[in-house]
Amino acid sequence: MDTTKTADPTAPEADTAEPQAAEAAEAAEAAEAAEAKADLKDAPAAETEAPEADLSDEDLEDELHDELDETEQRSEGVGAAASAVVAAGLGLVALSGSWVSRVIAERQTLVGQIESVNAATTEAKIEALYGDAWHMTALVNGVMSTLALLLAVFVLARPAFGAPGRTLPAWVRAVSWAAVALGALGVLLFGLMYFDILAPLPKAA
Repeated sequence: MDTTKTADPTAPEADTAEPQAAEAAEAAEAAEAAEAKADLKDAPAAETEAPEADLSDEDLEDELHDELDETEQRSEGVGAAASAVVAAGLGLVALSGSWVSRVIAERQTLVGQIESVNAATTEAKIEALYGDAWHMTALVNGVMSTLALLLAVFVLARPAFGAPGRTLPAWVRAVSWAAVALGALGVLLFGLMYFDILAPLPKAA
């Protein structure tokens, strides 16, 4: 009886199957470790993005409204400053004499010279040659002073009709008050001159 044992042909396959199973387990562990690292890297980004997601539509509307208010306030400040400067300029030009008033006065003088030919009395000639021209000068400069006064008053009163808490810069208020003073002085002075209360026409002998 032959008692010699023959080699099992499936033994090598069993030996190779064990290393393959070990390698597969190691690959799975490595994949899990890589996924864990990726999750840790993505976690800070998600945390930083979370506050942006928390912004509601109301917050966005409030921010937009604040920006619009700032823009409107700046535009109103620029307009008020420009109006104050224009008012002060008008008041100063009216008191010193404008080119418009001078041209109108010269024209009225020419008209008076034409009309003085038919004047019957000396007083009528003086009125035609000088009085009408002086009155037109006082009228034009008085209108300019009135415009300066009204514009300055509007600039000073504008914040009272706007949003509460808004005030004009100090220099704008100072220029506006200067324009009010110049305008009021011009209205008073040229009004007296126009009605011959101040510097009346001379009387002929």
